[in-house]
Amino acid sequence: MSDADRLLFPGFETRRIATSGAEIQLVVGGSGPPLLLLHGYPQTHALWHKVAPRLAERFTVVASDLRGYGDSSKPEGGENHAAYSKRSMARDHVEVMEALGFERYAVAGHDRGGRVAHRMALDHPRRVQKLAVLDISPTRLMYAKTDKAFATAYYHWFFLIQPFDLPERLIGADPVYYLRKKLGGLGSAGLSFFDPRALAEYERCFSDPKTIHATCEDYRAAAAIDLEHDVADATARVECPLLVLWGDKGVVQRLFDPIGEWKSVAAHVRGSALASGHYLPEEAPDATLRELLTFLPG
Repeated sequence: MSDADRLLFPGFETRRIATSGAEIQLVVGGSGPPLLLLHGYPQTHALWHKVAPRLAERFTVVASDLRGYGDSSKPEGGENHAAYSKRSMARDHVEVMEALGFERYAVAGHDRGGRVAHRMALDHPRRVQKLAVLDISPTRLMYAKTDKAFATAYYHWFFLIQPFDLPERLIGADPVYYLRKKLGGLGSAGLSFFDPRALAEYERCFSDPKTIHATCEDYRAAAAIDLEHDVADATARVECPLLVLWGDKGVVQRLFDPIGEWKSVAAHVRGSALASGHYLPEEAPDATLRELLTFLPG
């Protein structure tokens, strides 16, 4: 177990599980109903360190690094960036949970992890018991509403999809600077709420050129094969209960209608804004925990 995991996730065990397409690094701890936690860009499973130990008092908590992120493997993207489709990333975690002995479970995903979780609920409805998505609206609907305000606030969506190796070279010139600027934006209150140990993990992992490239591939997939999958499934709905949380200081609050937009793709939706920017589990851990405990199975 790494020193960071030992400090951030006391009582948890580190595991590395091979799936059909990647090797996934994760921590697992607690007991009770299984709960999978998925992080977003440009972070790692450390995103959940303020809430996971408390969730582990009631759940068996699995917090993983998405493929391409953290210490998980970073396969080549391949044609149409298919290795980083949310379908491929969702399949990783179905296989991870199966390897851990779980056939049905709750999932909570922040940012990119929420998009993976959305795809998991569509592709594997018998697996996902309940779903929580944090500070996102559905990808296809966000792209469809692109305007100057959205493109300015979410410039990275359009920067990271540029062909190899433009964003990789520019980010790689000073990855820590880029990471810190990214983490300090999207309505967040700078970097003050980040635990220095978690921030150091983000910096360590994001300084790897393979991570920079893989995370660009994640966004390239979102603007390519993921949209193809979303268009093909335009009439599909998430049938399990869905909790939507977002920050009242963030872009989703300002430019989108998260409840209304999720109701257009899911059957059973509830949710609310929290007093936070984008990084709810780190900026507003108590409120995030309270909402999850109220929503998730007992």
